[in-house]
Amino acid sequence: MNLRTLLITIGVLLVGIAALLVGIQIYEGGQPFNGSLIDPSPPAFDFTLTDSNGDPYHLADRNGQVVLLFFGYANCPDVCPTTLAEFRNVHAELEDRASDVDFVFITIDPERDSKEDIERYVHAFSDDFIGLSGEMDELQPVWDGYWVYREKQESDSEAGYIMAHSSRVYAIDKTGHLRLTFPFGMTASSMISDVERLLDE
Repeated sequence: MNLRTLLITIGVLLVGIAALLVGIQIYEGGQPFNGSLIDPSPPAFDFTLTDSNGDPYHLADRNGQVVLLFFGYANCPDVCPTTLAEFRNVHAELEDRASDVDFVFITIDPERDSKEDIERYVHAFSDDFIGLSGEMDELQPVWDGYWVYREKQESDSEAGYIMAHSSRVYAIDKTGHLRLTFPFGMTASSMISDVERLLDE
């Protein structure tokens, strides 16, 4: 068998194996998620932060809800408003089912983002969104628990500095497990499909 024939044979075998795996997945009723699946799914890092009304938001109390969690800041020029706009689209498309989803935005810039500031910011996108801030010692364990990258960078902007930060959305299922992350730029339609699957479980 010459090299060309061998390569063709290997290629056909690989295609056949891939088709078999897809067939098994379809047979078992599981289409792949659009987001990045975390398997095995660990319990989501638990936290309690207080909103601008003085009410605690305790993640462990949200079992039965799907939670979409994002970390950003109110002076963000691009990533945060884009993500919140996609959240708004997801919320709208879910219609009545949106009440079973918490859309949570946690600041990475407590130096400027008070509880009131961050709540006003997220409410510009939807009154149903939850904005949380706090003191550095309250927020640091939460950032660490979700591997959040954040770095203050000086700039010529009127705000005085910008915050470089990670941009993934974390999807927590109804049992409190961290199931998926969504990369920045994922469309609302792709997120909706995954959220509906989590709601149906």
